[in-house]
Amino acid sequence: MTPSTKLTRSLVDVAMGRAPADLVIRGGKWVSVQTGEIIPKTDIAIVNGHIAFVGSDASHAIGKGTKIIEANDRYLVPGLLDAHMHVESGMVTVTEFVRAVTVRGTTGMFIDPHEIANVFGLKGVKLMVDEAQKQPIHVWVQMPSCVPSSPGFETPGASIGPGEVAEAMQWKGIIGLGEMMNFPGVFKGDKKMLDEMSATHAAGKTIGGHYASPDLGLSFHGYVAGGAEDDHEGTRLDDAVARARQGMKVMLRYGSAWHDVAIGIKAITEKKMDSRRFILCTDDSHAETLTNEGHMDRVLRHAISEGLNPMTAIQMMTINAAEHFGLTKEMGMIAPGRWADVLLVSDLMNFKAEMVVAKGRVIAEDGQLQVNLPAVKYPKWVTKSVHLKRTLKAEDFALRTRAANGDEVDAHVIGVIENQAPTRHLRLKVTAQDSEVKSDLKRDIAKIALVERHRGTGKVTVGLVNGFEFTRKCAVGSTVAHDSHHMIVAGTDDESMAMAANELAKCGGGQIVVLDGKVAGQVELPIAGLMSNEHAGIVAKKAATVLDGFKLCGCELNNPNMQLSLLGLVVIPELRISDKGLVDVTNFDFVPVLDD
Repeated sequence: MTPSTKLTRSLVDVAMGRAPADLVIRGGKWVSVQTGEIIPKTDIAIVNGHIAFVGSDASHAIGKGTKIIEANDRYLVPGLLDAHMHVESGMVTVTEFVRAVTVRGTTGMFIDPHEIANVFGLKGVKLMVDEAQKQPIHVWVQMPSCVPSSPGFETPGASIGPGEVAEAMQWKGIIGLGEMMNFPGVFKGDKKMLDEMSATHAAGKTIGGHYASPDLGLSFHGYVAGGAEDDHEGTRLDDAVARARQGMKVMLRYGSAWHDVAIGIKAITEKKMDSRRFILCTDDSHAETLTNEGHMDRVLRHAISEGLNPMTAIQMMTINAAEHFGLTKEMGMIAPGRWADVLLVSDLMNFKAEMVVAKGRVIAEDGQLQVNLPAVKYPKWVTKSVHLKRTLKAEDFALRTRAANGDEVDAHVIGVIENQAPTRHLRLKVTAQDSEVKSDLKRDIAKIALVERHRGTGKVTVGLVNGFEFTRKCAVGSTVAHDSHHMIVAGTDDESMAMAANELAKCGGGQIVVLDGKVAGQVELPIAGLMSNEHAGIVAKKAATVLDGFKLCGCELNNPNMQLSLLGLVVIPELRISDKGLVDVTNFDFVPVLDD
């Protein structure tokens, strides 16, 4: 008898009362996302981790060894699914991310590990896949598609191509292709990009999208024709409407710094579009957000506060997500044959998971984890990813100009937009001082530098940034710098920037704030320079010192460390910095920092 046949027989026997259930949940209000109903006085019988029976009376499935949970008229909600996210953005490992979110009601995650892929390539992805398989909840992995994210405009630590994608599609736990960020490559017919998408199609798996341009003309249509099946990069109502009409699933994200739900759901609440084409996700959630505010439960509360009916919001992070990845036979609803992923909740409007059942086990109750998580040992090579050619000095961060002392120079400046991934391409006048252009606190112009950290070339690219509103002699640095993950440093003082870079190299990566010559905040991330294997709560406290450090420097942005981490992402308009120079992402061309 095959495992599948054995499971089927056990489900039928329990449903018919011929065998006892392992667990019965009695007397709850069934949130039936498949029909949009809330059905009172419902019991659920569970065996071998799966649901065997859902109905008004499961007493026939109760035996001597059956564990009984009294729902006491609480809602029975399907486990929440995050349809698009990056574990690395939480600054913790897969296991520690699971520790943080399971108590909040997340029972399934679809992760794209393209951060570690940019550092270590295919072996880094395999590391994440293997760890994901050990978790008490469902963790599916999307194979990273764009490593580098934009060929020719950056140098990652590793690369991935169609061969690696085809290989990974055969791995257990790979659910599809991660976000296809090289959207110009798709609509221009780049062979590498199209071959990766074809390999995913051939495997019958889902292709993730990432169309970051505001252009909804032929470029957009060409991108959709390439096969991307979802997109989370829309920041306007028109973006949501266009994607849904073209057959894509619209992923509305509410992470730590990207707040796109409020605008996007107007397609449902105002334009009355069918919510089946919409999914809620986080994309990037900081450890501090996970620990103090929540994960998908936080997204759910926010979506409801913005006018979504609770049932619709729950559907968008359960059945809609499962359907998108072809998993409705396994999860996304409370129904026979599916994994027993059930949340007990008293109030849908102020959603809080009081009990979390995943794969048929009670894994969390009243915010406390009830199971042991896997112990994972990491190979030594994972913690040795920051390679500087030499100790950096203040002069490495000088921005040289040929202009005479006191002359004005036209500069291309990166403009930070709070709570959004795009930046502005600003053109500002700056003044030459002793053959250099320096930071200007009065005009909110700081320096931004990208330090190559994969191959130890010693290269430092220096530019200018507006929007952090620094008011003191300071620098902030990070080895989390999407997507190539070189070291990125912003600051008002060259010596502080050099100190920040050197301190990050010493600890193997992380994020740091240097203020008045001293470290004012730091979180160490030795795994690929991206993650810590400490508990999320500990990482959150350390990360909070970084956020506090930003404030001490004068920056009041929401999660500015995440804004900093995206300034090297050369696939989102308008202006970014890479190891190869300043990139105009709107036109996909290099521009000089100074027109001198």
